[in-house]
Amino acid sequence: MGHTINIEHHQATDGLVNLFTKASHDLTVVQHRLEKEFQQVYPDNANPMKLVSRIKKVQEDLLILKEQCRELLTAKQDLIDKARTTLVGNRTLLQQMQASVGIIPLVSNSDDPAFANFNQIVDEWAVQVRSRTGDEKLGSDSQDINELLFSAIV
Repeated sequence: MGHTINIEHHQATDGLVNLFTKASHDLTVVQHRLEKEFQQVYPDNANPMKLVSRIKKVQEDLLILKEQCRELLTAKQDLIDKARTTLVGNRTLLQQMQASVGIIPLVSNSDDPAFANFNQIVDEWAVQVRSRTGDEKLGSDSQDINELLFSAIV
């Protein structure tokens, strides 16, 4: 008796598979007919099927590009954080060494064009992040910028 149920089950499954196979074939025929009709009716750059295909491709590319931009923004902030930590730390250490030796005069922040340029670049980046996220109230602390950037990405 159990064997009979298996045969009926396979027959029912086979019927369903055949139905889906026929439906898939019919849809493929309709798609080819539409493609042929559209090729005859529309010029190549106005073919609705090609336009839909191009729109889907652009949407996929936009999602990939958006993710890559997020990764780039995160990497840029990471680079700025590391540069600031390393450069400012090294500069402070150098100033301390200069002060302990007492031979070389100390260079103030305003008299050091390279350091001033670096700070200007970091400040401009912070302003860009704030303007894109609409938050003008945060201070210039890099931790604030990281939190703002993270909240904008997430």
